[in-house]
This record gives sequence, structure tokens and C-alpha cells, in this order.
Amino acid sequence: MSWWPFIANQWAWLFLLLVPLVIFYFLKLKRPRLDIPSLALWRSVLNDQRVNSPFQRFKRNILLLLQILLLLCLVLAAMQPFVPSGADRANYLPVLIDSSASMAAVDAEGRSRLDEVKQEVRKLIDNLLPDQRLCLISVSSSARQLTDFTDNQRVLRDAIDRLEVSQVASRLEDALRMTQALARTVPIETAVLYTDGNVPAEIDFELPFQLNYQQIPPAGKNIGITALNARRSDTRWDVFVRVEGTKAAPGADEAPTSAGVALLQNGKELANEMISLAAGQSQRIVFPVETAGAGMLEVRLKPEGFDALASDNLAYLDLPVGRPLAVFCPDSLESYRHALRGNKDVLLYPSDEGESKAASYDLVITDRKADADLEAATFLFVGVVPDDLSKLVHMEEALAQVIDWQRSTPLLQHVLLTDVQIADRPVSAEGVRDRDYEDVGYEILATGRTGPLVLRKEAAGRTALYLLFHTDRSTLPYRVGFPILVSNAVQIAMQQAGLSEIRGQQTGVLPPRNLKPETVYQVQAPDGSISEARTATDGTLSGVAAPSIGRYTIREGRTEVASIGVSLLTVSETSLATVEQLQFRELSVGVAGTMLKSDHPLWGVFAAFGFALLLVEWWYFQRRPGGVMRRVEGRG
Repeated sequence: MSWWPFIANQWAWLFLLLVPLVIFYFLKLKRPRLDIPSLALWRSVLNDQRVNSPFQRFKRNILLLLQILLLLCLVLAAMQPFVPSGADRANYLPVLIDSSASMAAVDAEGRSRLDEVKQEVRKLIDNLLPDQRLCLISVSSSARQLTDFTDNQRVLRDAIDRLEVSQVASRLEDALRMTQALARTVPIETAVLYTDGNVPAEIDFELPFQLNYQQIPPAGKNIGITALNARRSDTRWDVFVRVEGTKAAPGADEAPTSAGVALLQNGKELANEMISLAAGQSQRIVFPVETAGAGMLEVRLKPEGFDALASDNLAYLDLPVGRPLAVFCPDSLESYRHALRGNKDVLLYPSDEGESKAASYDLVITDRKADADLEAATFLFVGVVPDDLSKLVHMEEALAQVIDWQRSTPLLQHVLLTDVQIADRPVSAEGVRDRDYEDVGYEILATGRTGPLVLRKEAAGRTALYLLFHTDRSTLPYRVGFPILVSNAVQIAMQQAGLSEIRGQQTGVLPPRNLKPETVYQVQAPDGSISEARTATDGTLSGVAAPSIGRYTIREGRTEVASIGVSLLTVSETSLATVEQLQFRELSVGVAGTMLKSDHPLWGVFAAFGFALLLVEWWYFQRRPGGVMRRVEGRG
């Protein structure tokens, strides 16, 4: 027990109340003067006088003893004594609570990881000292402050009771930055992190305070769906499902886990398959789906036996309506138009039949800057230097040669650029380096001796590819790699439009949708809750939170305009892998050896003991005297 805080406590002066309490029992009684008929009573009077004299020892008085003990208990309770835990005390303590998807994993007893954390945090709240303040922060894909710094235990308990798991991956950096911002208003020396250990091992953050890394015991073994995508082949889609399992813990059961995988379309089961998955391994299943129209696919995983996490046993995939790719290519680029005509999945504009334009395109291949105003998701500019690069690079009429290129980038895959002669030579301005192009958002895909030749830029959901040289002034159209390059551009556009390959959407944020400009839409979550979102001036609806797996329905009034299924699909959360050490910029933080212990307050003990003394005093001095008289008469 720590005694010095008691001595310096602001309530220590209450001990002075013992002085008037004792003096009260030393005061002499004022009796009237009376004549007595006998001296036999004189001895009793002398004894009574001796008792009430301040210079004589007063006889034992049980009432005085009880009142002194009661006063001591009340004063000690007011001084808020505590038994120190041995850990450093913090007056302002941020408590970071991991609420990501893996925190819903259960152990063999059916308790989730979040339930275990709540139990530990409640201990901190119950043992909160008068000069301590807690701030609860939820950690998932973003940080959310549950309470301000407060010592109100009711507020803290209500906040921890309302906390639920968000079915998203964990992002610890946001919570640490929020704690850093709170440190500007109150002194924060230590923060506590409660998690199952399923967090990123490396965090790009410089800790300005100490971090107490509290890791709760891991959950049981688990298998789940970690990837879901589909590729189109004519009128058929091949649906790929990947299932992975956790690694076996030391001494745990390493027997394979059997599970059934079922594929449903619009609520109707299309196919199912049984798998057997060993600990730490993965398996891919392929389901062919014969359809050319839109369809809502659902994959259900049904493990046999124990499975720690249920949120990764369900995944959704939305198939788009099959259609050809709309491509705009002016008549001046005949070499590109000739390569495009050989692709049966392409609808070319202007068409050979005279159709000149469409409302929107999936791919634009052009050598004119003005065509950048066309509505499309993918652009391939030929012989065009972007305006925002005019100060970094300029073109000269001189021979250029490709020195190096990214062979794995989608545009240049299987395209051999060796010995390609180019009559336009891009020249970077003096002092300009590759990093200067990256700073304005461009990635260099191919470079020559004096500057970049092929660039890529992605912004606002649009992919722009730039050949700074004009291919008509090079030998590229006569090489085998040219039709491959055009085919690669078509594949990029088809993937961007979701026509060749689509992937299941992950929880966190709904993908952007193009709807009516500046219109308010209602978004209904899987749990039935409804929120409103407004589109931008270009009609883009973005930034809609999707913290739970399931289908989100977008409506305009009573009309449904879109239905989007989102799934967990995260290897890190399904694996339930734990990190024993967090690596920050300049230091690392390891897992604490024991769970955090808080100081144990004793004011409740003293208050309860004082109340018990009060009951004893009431019982002893409020007894009926008849019982005492009967005992005296019986002895007589």
C-alpha cells in the first residue's frame, strides 16, 4: 500500500475530528446540588466524579470505540487509498481497442477476442482512481474515439458495452495518429493497445509516447474465403474461389479440416464441392457459370467441426451484363484500327458503316489532345505530351531507342521493344529526374537515353497511357509486338470496365458508382440501417462506408439503382496470424509479458466496514432492555 499519498491527501485534515469526539467524552457533567439522607451513596458519587475528570482515565466505553472506528473508516474512504500494482501510473491514459474482423474469432469456450478485451478494459474502469482519466479509441480500418478523457465510470462502461466488431482489416496507424493529436491537449506519456495481435507488423509512425502492447490469447483454428474473382470467356464466366486456413498452433490438433463450398446465383444453388484443407494451406476451386447477363453470385463455406471466425465463410460477386468493348479510334490511326478489327469483343468508333460516335467509351486511342474530353475510363494517347509535363520534357526530331521498359506492366507484356527505331526523341529538361515525373503522378513504363518514352497515370478512376512518340514515326507498327500492345490496351480497358475480369468487393468503402449528378441517394446496409449519400457534380457516388459483409442497396426514392455485395476477403484476418513485435520508424515494441494490472482502490472496503460498524452500533444500543433485565433476574 502506498502511504505517502495518504499523508499529503487533501482530506487528511479530517483526522482532526477525533479531537472533538474524544473531548466530548471528557467533559464533566453539570449536576444539581442535593441533600442526601445517607453516606452510603457517597462512594458512588466519588467514582462517578473520577470518571468524568479530564485528569483521570475514563472507564471503557464501547460507544466511543465504535464512533472512533467509524470516523477513521469514513476519513480513510474519503482519502481514496489504493494498493499500487507496481506499474507506472498515468493520469491520462488512452486505451486503444482492436475491433477489426479477427476480434470476432472465438475460442473453444465460445468467447470472442473482443469479449476478452472488454473484460480487461472493465477492470481498468472499475479500478479507476480519482485523478485518472481514460479515453477509449476503437481501432479497425480507421480510428474512432468512443469517449473523451473522463473518470465517469458509467460513461466508460456504456461505451465499452456498445463497442462491436467491424468486419474490416485492422489499420493501427490511424489510431496512433489520433492519440498523437490528443497529446496536444493533455499530457500523454503512455497508451495501451488491446488486440489479438492480428495487426500490421510494420507501421510508418514515429511514437511520441510509450505503447503498452497487450495481446490476448489467440482463438481457435479457422478457415475462410480469401479471394473471389471471375473471368469471362465468350458467354461463360469462370468463377475462382480461394479458401485458406490458419497455421496449426504448437501442440494443437493438425488434422485437416473438411468443408463444403457452394455457389449460388440469385439465391439458387448452381454447384457445390467438398474440400479437405490442411492447417496453413490454401486451395482454389473453379466454378463455370453459363450466363451472358447480370447475376448476383454468392459463395458459402460450411466447415465441418470447429471454426473460429464466421464472417469469412460468405462472399459475394456481382456479374455484369456481357457486351462488347466500346473503343474510339480516329481514322488517322489506321494501324491501330486494323489491329482492333481483329478483336471480336470490340465495337469500333467511328465504325466502317458510318456510325461516328457514342455517348461514352470504354477505351479511347487517339493522337489528339482534344479527345481527352471524351467520356471514357481508359485512354491511350499516341504522340501526345501532357500539358502538366510541358516543363519537364519536350520532343525533338531525332532518333531515339528504347533502353529499358517494364516487361511485367500490363501494357507492355509480351511486347519486345529491342531495336525499335523511333524518329521522335523525348528530352527531359536539365536537372529533371525520374522522381520528378512520379511527383506529378506519372509512372515511367519505358525510357530512352534522354527521357521517358511511355508513361501511365491513374487519377479519379481513369487510366491514361501515353506514348510520347508517334508510332507512325517508328518501326513499331511493323513489329510482331504491335498487335500485342493493342490487345493489351483492350484487356486493360475491359478489366477497367469489369467486362473481362471482376473481383469481389471488400468491406470498408463501397466502390464508386456513376449516377445522376448532385442527387441524394439512400444506402441500405445489410443490417437494415439506412444512410444518405450525395453524388458529386460529375455524378460519382463515392466514400460510402461498408463496415459489414452483405449486400448494400442504393435507391433513389423507391427505385433501386444498384445492389453491391461486399465480403471480407482478407488473408490477414482469416489467417488469425499474430505479431509479437511492432516495428515503428525508429524503435520496436514487443508484447507485454503479463496483462496490464491497475491500482486497486480501497475506499469501498473502508466505506463498507464503516457501514458495518454503524449497523453494529445501532444494534447494540437500540436493543430492548427487557432482555438484559431478564438475564439479570435469572442470575439472581
